[in-house]
Amino acid sequence: MPRAVANKWETLPIELEYDTFGDKKNPALVLIMGFGAQMVAWDEGFAQMLADRGFFVVRFDNRDVGLSTKLDGVTVDANGVVSAAMLEQPLPPVPYSLSDMAQDVVGLLDHLNIDKAHILGASMGGMIAQVFAIEHPQRTASLISVMSMPGEPETMQSTPEAMTALMSIPPSDRAGFIEHSLVYQAFQSKKHRSDAMSREKAARDYDRSFYPEGSPRQMAAIYASGRRTEALAALKVRALVLHGADDTLISPNAAKRTAEIIPGAELVILDDMGHDVPEPLWPQVVDIIARFALKK
Repeated sequence: MPRAVANKWETLPIELEYDTFGDKKNPALVLIMGFGAQMVAWDEGFAQMLADRGFFVVRFDNRDVGLSTKLDGVTVDANGVVSAAMLEQPLPPVPYSLSDMAQDVVGLLDHLNIDKAHILGASMGGMIAQVFAIEHPQRTASLISVMSMPGEPETMQSTPEAMTALMSIPPSDRAGFIEHSLVYQAFQSKKHRSDAMSREKAARDYDRSFYPEGSPRQMAAIYASGRRTEALAALKVRALVLHGADDTLISPNAAKRTAEIIPGAELVILDDMGHDVPEPLWPQVVDIIARFALKK
């Protein structure tokens, strides 16, 4: 896919909402969340568990979601960008790219006076993490790509049910939004998903920040940023690729392909994990991350 160049809107200043866990003297671990998701999707318990294993954990809201800067009123033809990217045709203009979102992380590290960090991203966050490692290797202690893909759309292999759920438009009222959240179970862990948990997390997200207007701009950034195949193949950063066997939104094949491309990458595919990191798997996931990132 051809890469897009962000247009004049990128001159807007970006402010990121963030919080931290653990001792700042420990190795920094930045958690980057996925498409349309707020930083609270990295549960406090999960972040604290990582901090307890010896990390200084940073989580934040990406631009256009949560409490970070929102590009109100900036329009983008997201469907046109996706169609053009899939057909490898010239792209409509986009407000920003994954490179710009990776640059946001650089700004956050600068603000926190962190020279180098382990960069962990999930889904779209994994794509941002990959771009960060490619474009800012000197700031990358390691790359941890979770339930993500290398910018090759053919590797995504979503089931129709999962893609329908992802692209569904949630109601704007609180009760409707909460009930609508059940559709996302189409790509979550088969074993650990539940209606009660879906509703609880949806209520949390709605009350913190309901902002569907940012999703088309984030989707455009994903598809406008092109394939990362050659750049990942030249990567000299240590990499872990982690994926769920139950993921029907981004196929485990995308993880296998990512690990195949990145020289020396470690691949872990977990049973009972979908396009989510369910709480019963936190100890196992944290152990995998800590073993990989903290080994000498």
